[in-house]
Formats: sequence, structure tokens, C-alpha cells
Amino acid sequence: MEQSELQRAIEAILFAAGERVETARLAMALETDEKEIAAAADALADSLAFDRRGIRILKLEQGYQMVSSGEMADFVTKALETRKPPKLSASQLETLTIVAYYQPATKAMVEQIRGVDSSYSVAALLNKKLIEEAGRLNVPGRPIQYKTTPDFLRTFGISSLEELPPVEKVNFGEPAPEEAAPAAEGS
Repeated sequence: MEQSELQRAIEAILFAAGERVETARLAMALETDEKEIAAAADALADSLAFDRRGIRILKLEQGYQMVSSGEMADFVTKALETRKPPKLSASQLETLTIVAYYQPATKAMVEQIRGVDSSYSVAALLNKKLIEEAGRLNVPGRPIQYKTTPDFLRTFGISSLEELPPVEKVNFGEPAPEEAAPAAEGS
């Protein structure tokens, strides 16, 4: 494959990936060696920088990633701040609320609060990258725990979980404060 065709292919792959792609993976996909990939990617990166294009190719560890130019950051930020948030069903919103307030939360905890199976909602929120795995609970069965992501904060326009409005949380097996101390009779 000639250099210009190799550069076009690398550009297309990096654009479509939206994240870092390993040099070895590029070499395998383009059926060439890693040295040729590195030479073509570096030449493409130099060309984009020299022409002051709106995108750049960065070498990150053992791979490359396409990013927007730092000079265009203000425009990119302004344009993407107005993105529509992902559409959430009522069940997904309920599930997300429980995870946000009780995190790290297991699917069983979500289901206990909601009273219904929440497998679909948890999977949908994972796909929308609003929640992520946060390890496993150290009990038999080792259920997966979930927490909110930075995408959750961006989507809802908050900078930290402390900005969430206060809610009355559900107690799990503990008596509510008014039930804890029975009134003394005949005093």
C-alpha cells in the first residue's frame, strides 16, 4: 500500500474509532508492519499540524488517536454543550437515581427499591455510559456494584454528586428513627 493510501486509511480508522487505536492493531488491519504505520501516522500528524487543520493525530503510548485541535477548543466546547442528553425511560431514570444516591449500588439493591426486575435498565444505562461497574460486593455471589460516570455529571449539568438535591433514603433492614425508640408508656 502506498504512503498516501495508508495515511487515508489510518485517518479513516482513527476518525471512526474515536479513541486510541494500538499501532499493532492498525498494522494488522492494514496488512503492513508497525514501522510503516508509525511513519504514515507521523507524516499525517505533521501534515495536519502544518496545515493548521481542526483535527490532530496524537501518538499515545503504543497507538494513535484523532483529537480536535487545541486552537478549536472554544468552538468545540460551545457546540457540544448544547448536545441533547440521552433519552431515558421512566424505569431508566428511576434506576439511575437509585445508583446516583446509593452508589456503589448493586442491581439487587435497585430491584429491592424499585420492586421490579431492573436488568434492562441497568444494561441500557451501561450502554449510554451513565453508569459503570465499580467492583464487586464482598458477599456470596460477589454481585457487581455500579456507580455513576463523568458522563452522568455532564449530562445533568452538575460538577459533583454533592450538587444532587437531598432525598430521604430507604433504610435496609434498620428501623426508621421514629420506630427505633418506642414511646414510654405510663410515664
